[in-house]
Amino acid sequence: MADFGITKLYDFLPIWNSFCCTKIKTTIMNKKILLLGLIITLISVSVSLFSMRIFAKTTQHVLPENPRPRTSTVRPMPSGNLPSFEDAAERSINAVVHVKSEFLVRPRFYDDYFGFLEHFFRRPPRPRAPQRVEGFGSGVVISPDGYIITNNHVIQGAERVEITFNNRRTLPATIVGSDPSTDIALLRVDAQNLNYLTFGNSDEVRVGQWVLAVGNPFNLNSTVTAGIVSAKARNINILSRNMGGSGPPIESFIQTDAAVNRGNSGGALVNLHGELIGINTAIASTSGAFTGYSFAVPVNTARKVSEDLRTFGEVQRAFLGLLFVPMYQVSNGGSSDYIDGLRIDRITPGGAIDKAGLQLGDIILEIDGRPVNTGGDFFEIIGQLRPGETIQLTYMRNGRTFNANILLQDSEGGTARRVVKEW
Repeated sequence: MADFGITKLYDFLPIWNSFCCTKIKTTIMNKKILLLGLIITLISVSVSLFSMRIFAKTTQHVLPENPRPRTSTVRPMPSGNLPSFEDAAERSINAVVHVKSEFLVRPRFYDDYFGFLEHFFRRPPRPRAPQRVEGFGSGVVISPDGYIITNNHVIQGAERVEITFNNRRTLPATIVGSDPSTDIALLRVDAQNLNYLTFGNSDEVRVGQWVLAVGNPFNLNSTVTAGIVSAKARNINILSRNMGGSGPPIESFIQTDAAVNRGNSGGALVNLHGELIGINTAIASTSGAFTGYSFAVPVNTARKVSEDLRTFGEVQRAFLGLLFVPMYQVSNGGSSDYIDGLRIDRITPGGAIDKAGLQLGDIILEIDGRPVNTGGDFFEIIGQLRPGETIQLTYMRNGRTFNANILLQDSEGGTARRVVKEW
C-alpha cells in the first residue's frame, strides 16, 4: 500500500512541475503586459501635456490678455457713419405726439328712428343735444415753437384738439389749417424749445430701405415699428372718397410694411438717420387692423402744404391745365416701340400747357428731369410746386423729343400767391 502511494505521488510530480512552471510564466507575462501598459500610459500623458503646452503658447499670440466676448471685440462705428434703429427711435419718440380730437355729432340712429315716429304722430320736433365724441391720432412736431403736422382726417370738424407729449405733458392745440386733397393738417401749441424732427427728402427714398413708423396706435404712447419701403408713388384712391377739398386729390403714397394701426394716423415715418420722410396716413385692410401694408404722404408734399398753411393760410396749388392717360393703359406693352409716359388727352384753353404750345397726343416723359410714368409720379412732383414757379417739361411728338419751359398757374389762371391768413 505504501509503495503504491509513493508511486502515485511520483506520478503527479511531473504534472505539478508543469503547473508551477506555467503559473510562473503566466505571472511573468502579466507583469510584462502591465509594465508595457504603464509605459504606453506614461507616453500618452507626456504627449498630451506637450500638446497642451504647444496649444497654450499658440493661443497666447491670438487672444488678448483679458479675453472678451466676441460681440465686444468689434469696435463700433460712430453712429453718424452707421445709422441704427436705436438712434432713429431715440431721435423720434419725443417729437411724435398724441392727438385727441373732440367732435360734436348728432346721433344718426336717433334721427332716423325717433324722427320718423315724431313725423308719423305729427309731433313737433324736439331739440336734440349733440353727443361729444373723441377721436385719436398722432402728430409730428416740426419746429421748436410748437408747429405740428398731422392728418386732416384726424382733426377735420373737431371742436377741440389736445396734444399729449411723450413726457405726458398736455397742451391745447389750435388748427392753423388743413388740406383734404393731401390729407395734411397743421396745428400749433403755445410752447417753446420743443423736441422736433428735421425734414428728410422723400424724393431720395429708395424701395427696400429700412424705415421706422412712430405713433400712438390704440392709444399706446410712443410706439415704434420697423419695416422697409415696399413701393413709391402709390395711388390707392382713398382721398377721392373723403374729399371736401378745393382741388383734386393728390395721392402718391410711400408704401411700407411697417406695422401701422388705428391711432398711427398723422405719425412719423423716419429713415435710420431719424429724419422725417413721410406722414403715416392709411393702411390696406379689410378688417381695420394692420394686415401687411401701410401708406404715408411723402414729406416733401407734407412740408410744402404745411409751409403754405403757415405762410399763406391756404395751399398754393399749381395747375398745368390738362388731362392725361398713362401710356401703359393705351399702348401695347409688347410692342418694340413702346414708351413710358403720360399722353395728353385734354387741354384747358388758356392753361399753362396750352400757353406752352403742347398739343393733344403729346407724350410727357419727364418733369424737371424726373420720369413721369403714372399719375402718382405726376401729382407728387406738381404737388410740391406753387403758381408762379417754372418747370422744364420733356415731351415726345411724332417720335421726336422736345423741351418746354412752363410757367405754372393757379386754378383761376393766375400766377400770384395769395395771403389769406398769416401766422
